Amino acid sequence: MVPNYSTEETVKRIYVDCPVSGRHSYIYVMVPTVYSIIFIIGIFGNSLVVIVIYCYMKLKTVASIFLLNLALADLCFLITLPLWAAYTAMEYQWPFGNCLCKLASAGISFNLYASVFLLTCLSIDRYLAIVHPVKSRIRRTMFVARITCIAIWLLAGVASLPVIIHRNIFFAENLNMTVCGFRYDNNNTTLRVGLGLSKNLLGFLVPFLIILTSYTLIWKTLKKAYQIQRNKTRNDDIFKMIVAIVFFFFFSWIPHQVFTFLDVLIQLHVITDCKITDIVDTAMPFTICIAYFNNCLNPFFYVFFGKNFKKYFLQLIKYIPPNVSAHPSLTTKMSSLSYRPPENI
Repeated sequence: MVPNYSTEETVKRIYVDCPVSGRHSYIYVMVPTVYSIIFIIGIFGNSLVVIVIYCYMKLKTVASIFLLNLALADLCFLITLPLWAAYTAMEYQWPFGNCLCKLASAGISFNLYASVFLLTCLSIDRYLAIVHPVKSRIRRTMFVARITCIAIWLLAGVASLPVIIHRNIFFAENLNMTVCGFRYDNNNTTLRVGLGLSKNLLGFLVPFLIILTSYTLIWKTLKKAYQIQRNKTRNDDIFKMIVAIVFFFFFSWIPHQVFTFLDVLIQLHVITDCKITDIVDTAMPFTICIAYFNNCLNPFFYVFFGKNFKKYFLQLIKYIPPNVSAHPSLTTKMSSLSYRPPENI
């Protein structure tokens, strides 16, 4: 839907060029249902990850700090999902006011950037730990990891500021309802293109290239080591894990990024056909479901490769309190499969 704005009143009144695009009865049922499932699984799972890492693993490794922050970033997004589920179920009628419109929208944007940046830093950390284990010890410290996470949260916040500034509630005259959407003053095409491209580049393409490069170099290093040890089984395991990490990231985000780019073209009136607009508006909520469902599973995906996590998870389920003494550090499957002695990461 492409809105035309009237600025005569405090609450802007808009006219939607393609009023029926993306408005299908099955969306009002399917999308809220999926959002609810994501909310339940995500809140439960990420909360467990936070408890296990903080209370049992004691935040004694660089990787555990990144994983804890990844789970916290997902929780920040998940608490906004009930609002979006209700918004979709009410056929895109926004009843929660302008403040929650801004905050809920910022939560999505914040989670996008924070999660992707954390995954990127995690891949770089794995690269340094496995490919340069000796040289990287000076850089791979708990202090550096904490400062990096603080910088990521701040950067994600800055990247989300345009959403807070320009996302508002509007009254759609030809739909007779209040919606939560973007406002671009004076047909500001620079802002439209900037927001879309920053999401495509900073939120996907650049991080994906870094993640792909990091894990490719890791695999090459381990491949040489396993050729010396001639341990084909472990070589196959680590290769499968690396492929899974890269493809998991790429295929969960590429649909949403493609349709985000198409939405920018619609906003710029490069695409004016309402049929194409309907396809984009219909597909967009489903691409969001795919992207953020997989995003909320990221802590599981990474943490369950830790050899100690399952033990602590079972202790938590059985209500066994964490040991007061220091726990063994989190060691991911990649480093435990390394040809070097296992490193505390």
